[in-house]
Amino acid sequence: MTAATDIKTRAIVHRTRGSTHGPITRLVSPGDLGEFLKPFVFLDLFDFKPTPGHKGFGMHPHSGIATLTFMIEGDGGYEDTTGKKGVLPAGGIEWMRAGNGVWHDGAPASDSPVLGFQLWVALPAAEENAPAQSLYLAPSQVPQDGPARVLLGRYGEAQSAIPAPASINYLAVRLKDGERWRYTPPAGHTVAWVAVNAGRLDAGGPVDAGELAIFEESGAAIDFVAHGDTAFVLGSAVKHPHELVMGRYSVHTSKAALDRGEAEIRRIGARLREEGRLA
Repeated sequence: MTAATDIKTRAIVHRTRGSTHGPITRLVSPGDLGEFLKPFVFLDLFDFKPTPGHKGFGMHPHSGIATLTFMIEGDGGYEDTTGKKGVLPAGGIEWMRAGNGVWHDGAPASDSPVLGFQLWVALPAAEENAPAQSLYLAPSQVPQDGPARVLLGRYGEAQSAIPAPASINYLAVRLKDGERWRYTPPAGHTVAWVAVNAGRLDAGGPVDAGELAIFEESGAAIDFVAHGDTAFVLGSAVKHPHELVMGRYSVHTSKAALDRGEAEIRRIGARLREEGRLA
């Protein structure tokens, strides 16, 4: 999809390479850029080769948010306290609406390198203490329109099967060297950002692999040009209207909602210890 040059496009107002700890680069956290990008409040880029004895991320809790894990390369095993367990192949996605509280685990399913993104979405007040819900989609279940795979929301004729909060788009895009693409966001999507995992983009300024760029808050389109074969994720949304009230693994809209979520996390954690699934 190309665009005429007489239509205003959005400027980049901030860029970051985040902080890297081993194989994980944290590009967004609730206490920093999450305040500007909410409902997108957390983004990790993980890139590692499993080693003998590696047990993955370990069983851990969340509440008040939904997480979306997008596997770009490698296969990941998953397990959660809604009762789901299996293997997520490359190109698949995990949607975990933590709601009032859930525990889950992820680990490489083979010795092949693993690459992907994990995103946290702040839930609206009506959903932040709802029952936990998990959904796992195979690559063939992730719809596509042009170069964009729709992980959440809708783009063109493609709509995600995930029941995410309204007014959120999250796309995984691949462009060939020199290819141009314009993203025109839905009305009200004043929040927009892009994170590149391969290649290099011109998006009104350069965005290199491993970098996240934030666009000015407006309703304008965003133009991209790929330099080399390029892969990236893009998020746009109506801005989350609530303050972020944070726990260690949780983000809520109020202290009362956080207290309810953390109480449920403790209840599930006690059960997991009784079952010998937690140290």
